[in-house]
Amino acid sequence: MPFSLKFLFLLILIMIFGLGSLFLGVIVSAFMKIGFSAEDALLILLLSLLGSGINIPLTTLKSDIPVVKENYIKVFGISYRIPTRQIVRNETVLAINVGGAVIPVLISAYLLTQFPSSFYLAGIGVAIVSIITYSVARPIKGVGIATPALVPPLTAVLTAVLLTSAIQIPGCPAEPCRVIIAYTGGVLGTLIGADLLNLGKIKNLGAPIASIGGAGTFDGIFLSGFIAILLI
Repeated sequence: MPFSLKFLFLLILIMIFGLGSLFLGVIVSAFMKIGFSAEDALLILLLSLLGSGINIPLTTLKSDIPVVKENYIKVFGISYRIPTRQIVRNETVLAINVGGAVIPVLISAYLLTQFPSSFYLAGIGVAIVSIITYSVARPIKGVGIATPALVPPLTAVLTAVLLTSAIQIPGCPAEPCRVIIAYTGGVLGTLIGADLLNLGKIKNLGAPIASIGGAGTFDGIFLSGFIAILLI
């Protein structure tokens, strides 16, 4: 080896902390775009990280489909680990993730109350993103409903740009209005198009748990809103 093990270990630590700091800075700057202070952005990130491990059960869906026992399933090129604990009855627990869904939805509601004049355009944006997301969402046996990661946020950004360029609403400046439309479209559009409109399909997928917003990790709803405001 051209380097000593100590030097290599130090280099790895520097890269980890450097990338972590860069990622943290990107997240903070993204949330500052929608009107939050740096302290508020850090608090939101902390709550999202803590809440990502909390799934609130909503209901239990019963079906005649046996629960899938595969260890891994590949969806859109990404491998997902499937729980393998023994389940006696054929049922899927429908839950909602605090960090991946509840917090982003609350942020969307807060933004709309702060800029009520953006509600009309935001509603159109949510509807468009919902339709596009629903059209590309695919039920995956043993996993739940999966969508290509970049489709919802790119749709939200394009919709926000087109709407704010074509329609001018008094009391809704183009820049903040565009960011709010992009974020709410990415969050609520993904929630509606990928999850709510596909609830009827979940019980027949054989998944042990279907968590809206992610089962222990950030999923499409959080990432869609976050990526959307980064791209604006």
